[in-house]
Amino acid sequence: MRIIRNLLACFAIGIVTNLSVGPVFADLVGHGGMIRAVDLSPDGRRVLTGSFDFSAILWDFEDQRQVARLDAHEGPVTSVSFVGDGSTALTTSDDMSVIFWDLKTLSPLHRLLGHKHKVMTASASFDGTRAVSGGWDAKVMIWDLAAGKLLMTLKIQAPVNSVVFLGQSKKIAVGGHDRTIRIFDTDSGRFLGKMEGHLMGITGLSSSADGTLLLSASIDGSLRIWDPVNFKEIRKLEGHDKQVYSAHFLKGDKTAISSGRDGTIVQWNVTTGEKIKAIKAHNSIIWAVAASRDGRFAVSAGADESARIWHLDSGDRIGAEVVATNEPQPWLKSDHPGASLYKKCARCHAYRANLTRRSGPHLENLFGRRAGSVKEYRYSGAFEDANFVWNEKTIFELFDEGPDIYLPGTKMPVQKVTNASDLRQLLDYLKGLTSTASQAN
Repeated sequence: MRIIRNLLACFAIGIVTNLSVGPVFADLVGHGGMIRAVDLSPDGRRVLTGSFDFSAILWDFEDQRQVARLDAHEGPVTSVSFVGDGSTALTTSDDMSVIFWDLKTLSPLHRLLGHKHKVMTASASFDGTRAVSGGWDAKVMIWDLAAGKLLMTLKIQAPVNSVVFLGQSKKIAVGGHDRTIRIFDTDSGRFLGKMEGHLMGITGLSSSADGTLLLSASIDGSLRIWDPVNFKEIRKLEGHDKQVYSAHFLKGDKTAISSGRDGTIVQWNVTTGEKIKAIKAHNSIIWAVAASRDGRFAVSAGADESARIWHLDSGDRIGAEVVATNEPQPWLKSDHPGASLYKKCARCHAYRANLTRRSGPHLENLFGRRAGSVKEYRYSGAFEDANFVWNEKTIFELFDEGPDIYLPGTKMPVQKVTNASDLRQLLDYLKGLTSTASQAN
C-alpha cells in the first residue's frame, strides 16, 4: 500500500512538472491525495501537511522543499499541528490513532491509542505538556505527552471535529456535529458551559492568544466569534459561498482568516465582522488554512493535492518558480565561493530582466537601484515608503537582520545569512552576476 502511495505521489509531481507551460509556482506538491491539514511552525521555517494518502510531509517554507515524509499512519491523516517550539508535532488519522512525533529524529515518540473511531483533531497545551484529541467516537481524550499516557476521557454527545486549548489556560473548547461548542477544564474534566448558534456542525476552532475570544467555522457557511468565559456569541461572520472548514486568528487577534469549499481564503476584521479581502487560492475545496505567527503568510491545503503559500497583505502567491532549464544558470558552473549561496536567490529571482519572471523582482543592475523600482513587479506595502538604494551596505543588512526585520511586511520569506564572511562572498558574486557590464552569461 505504501509503495502505491509513493508511486501516486511521484506521479502527481510528474503531472505538475511535465504539463507546466511558462512560469509555474513550485507549490508544496508531493502528496498522492488531497491535503486535509496544514500547520506552520512557530519560527515560520517549516510547514507540516497531512493527506488522504496516509502520510504527513514536513516542508522547508523558504524554498518549498520536502524535508521528510512522516509515514506511520494506516489511514488518511486528518489533522497536523506543531507542538511547543516546533521540534515535535501531533498527527491524527482515520486509523483511530494520534502520533506524537520527534521532528529532529523524524520518528514517533508515542502512538496514542484509545479512540474507537477516526480521530479528527488534536491540540497541544501552550507549554507542550498535554494534548487533547477528539474523534467520531464522541470522545475527547486528554494525554500526558511526555509519558504518552491517557489522563482522562470526556464523553461528548456528538462526534467531535475540533478541539483547542483556550490561550495558555487548561481549558479547552470542543466542537462537533451537533452544532454545539462545549468548554471543559482539563485538570478536573468538569464541564464549564456551552455555546450554540451555528445551524450545522462545527468544523474548526481557534482561540485568541489570551483565551478570551473563540473563533468557530461551520458547515452552515458562517463563522462566529464567541466569549468563552461568559458563553456568549459576539459576532457572526458571513462571506463564504459554501461550507467553511478552517479558521484562525492572526497575530494580535484583530484579524482572522478562513477557508472552505469555495476555494477561497477570506481575511476578516474581527472587531467589525467585515471582510477585508478574499483570495481565490484553489479551484476546489481548501480543507485547511494556517498562518505564520507574524501574520504575514498563510498556507492553504487543497483537494487538488497541493498546498500554496500566500502573502496576506498583497494577496500574492509566494513560491519559488520552476527553473526554466533552457535558460543559463552560471552559478552552477562557477567556482566563486558565493555562487553556491546564490542558488537560493535563483529560486525566486531572475538575474536578468529578459529571463523567465519569477515570484520576486529580477536582479539585473540591482546594485545602485532604488528599492521597489522594478516597474512591472507588484511590491508589498513594505516598499511604499522605501527610500533607499540597494548597495553592499543595505543588502548586507537585509540578509544579516532578516527581511522580516529589515522590511516589516515584505513578501520575502525569512532568509538570513548568519556568517558575515559567507554573506560578503554572496554579495561579491551577486554584484558581478547582476551587472549588465559583467561578463557573466
